[in-house]
Amino acid sequence: MAASLVFRLHDGAPELVREVLLERGWEEYDGEEQEEEDWNLYWRVSAFRHSEYLKLLPWQRLNHHPKSVGITRKDYLARNLRRMRATFGSSLYNFSPMAFILPNDYTRFIAEYTKQRLTRGLSGYWICKPVDLSRGRGIFIFCDIKDLIYDSPVIVQRYISNPLLISGYKFDLRIYVCVKSFHPLTVYMHQEGLVRFATEKYNLSTLDNLYAHLTNTSINKCGPFYTTNKERVGQGCKWTMSKFRYFLHSQDVNELLLWQKIKNIVTLTILTIAPSVPSSPNCVELFGFDILIDSTYKPWLLEVNYSPALTLDCQADVAVKKGLISDLIDLMNYRAIDRLRGRAYQRPKSSKQPCRNAHQASQVSVPVLSKFRELKSQGRSGSQSSQTQTLPLLKALWQHQASNISQSQSRQKALVSSCQRYLPPVDLSRIHAARGRIINTNTTTKTCTSQALNPILGSHSRITRAKVSRERHPSLASYLTDNRALNLSDVTNHDDTVTEREPSEEGDSAKPDISQEGLGSLRSKPAAGPWKLPNIHRLPLEGTRASHRVALPPLRVGDFILTFPFNEATLEASQHKLDVKLAVQELHKLTSQLASGPSRLDKNKLRRQEEEVKTDEGVRTCDSDEGFESLFWGPKEPPLLSQCLPHN
Repeated sequence: MAASLVFRLHDGAPELVREVLLERGWEEYDGEEQEEEDWNLYWRVSAFRHSEYLKLLPWQRLNHHPKSVGITRKDYLARNLRRMRATFGSSLYNFSPMAFILPNDYTRFIAEYTKQRLTRGLSGYWICKPVDLSRGRGIFIFCDIKDLIYDSPVIVQRYISNPLLISGYKFDLRIYVCVKSFHPLTVYMHQEGLVRFATEKYNLSTLDNLYAHLTNTSINKCGPFYTTNKERVGQGCKWTMSKFRYFLHSQDVNELLLWQKIKNIVTLTILTIAPSVPSSPNCVELFGFDILIDSTYKPWLLEVNYSPALTLDCQADVAVKKGLISDLIDLMNYRAIDRLRGRAYQRPKSSKQPCRNAHQASQVSVPVLSKFRELKSQGRSGSQSSQTQTLPLLKALWQHQASNISQSQSRQKALVSSCQRYLPPVDLSRIHAARGRIINTNTTTKTCTSQALNPILGSHSRITRAKVSRERHPSLASYLTDNRALNLSDVTNHDDTVTEREPSEEGDSAKPDISQEGLGSLRSKPAAGPWKLPNIHRLPLEGTRASHRVALPPLRVGDFILTFPFNEATLEASQHKLDVKLAVQELHKLTSQLASGPSRLDKNKLRRQEEEVKTDEGVRTCDSDEGFESLFWGPKEPPLLSQCLPHN
């Protein structure tokens, strides 16, 4: 019977993560019965140590990228946004209120405070927040500088005094963002989020009433009106994002432009730290962006949460967060071969190398070190503990190590032969031929059916696919039948049964297709049975300008929508060394196009376009030259980005 995937939770990790993983058939790590590294996912609320990233093994994932605190701590975020504003101008980086970090910026703050008081007669409203606290702790609003009292580093921001209200109540949006990778930069935004309300009506005459000015759930659930029915808001203090979309439909607002501005905030904020974050392919990061919309429908960034709360306080939490975690696990792209981590422990631990330092040979193997500790302890416990008595121990140590060197070679051969049944046959002559082959841009790419049976997951496994309806989006049907599918998400197998290949009538004739992460552009002949390495990434078109044989990320995994890269230009900009300037220019260009287009999607127009695409055999096929295109995050049923632009 196949081994289960194993998760490891640090102290204080959300109970929801345990619940979701157990429902998916995972097992929880037991430190008393399992090896220290015998796990697939390690989840913790706080940051990991640098050494833990260095020791990662191929089958292991962490829920945090290194050095991502640059946007989650309030003072770091203010500094980074100030730097980007100076580099790219205030017209783009104008989504964060004016901020001062005290005490360092106290002189600058006094100058701005005095300027406002002399020109307007009032200094305006300001909000003070401790730089390293969360959940609304230590926050207060003031108008007169005599009320500014602090005893730790704080950030003072201009208070947005004209928020958009729903039935008189202030609210903000909690947007869940997943950075799958920083190199290349790959960002997903979840379709579902939370709308968090204050529980008392907004009133500037009572600045000390936190229940009217703050939207933090940890504060408002203790308020006197939390359980009361508050006009349109209802009981509690939360809506789902789906309910907020219905509210927007009743407003006179350019919905597409609003969603795009929110996406710009997310992308431009992540770009501030992306070049400085080390590459960690086995990590993923879930951020919580807090967005406030003012009365002119301009979105503002309030803060970015490092480990957004995953507690279940109400029904809206259950509806949003449970699916969020499940989609996040799918996005991690676990494969059935990750279950075979236990085979590494049936061989010497010296054969294991850290994921990021695989090219560095270990100087002393783990069994040798353990033997050395054993001999050393015996030497200490003996009646004679002189220094000369350690020489025989060292001699025995080196003899033991020399014998292990010869044994390790035979064990490595045994390891390779034992894994042959999990890997496709390799023709070395085809590899050398593929390396020297020049791709002809005039030739078309052969389509590969998605019906090939996966020998690792088996025909019985439940493969998570993107929730794209063929009936609602006929134009995407061709994407679902080739390697440019919106989501070929061969991810976590939910079953506990043996994952062996089973025969398939249609799968036997399917040709294999190997991603670049495997054997480059090699396409070898199928073996006796079909095979295909599971991969949620789509292969690019040969000959397209943006591809360069780069594996394309899936456009959708569950309710996670790919928001960066979003076109060929940003796909190129995200590869190798991130081109921040080009990415910013493309965002500005897209926003300008949407500003001159329709305020919301014309469903009749989309239906006509889909019918035209459906009847046109040359559109969106595997041989099309349209290149990379993304979905538009925000609407309930995300359309293709091109369908939202005015020329369509």
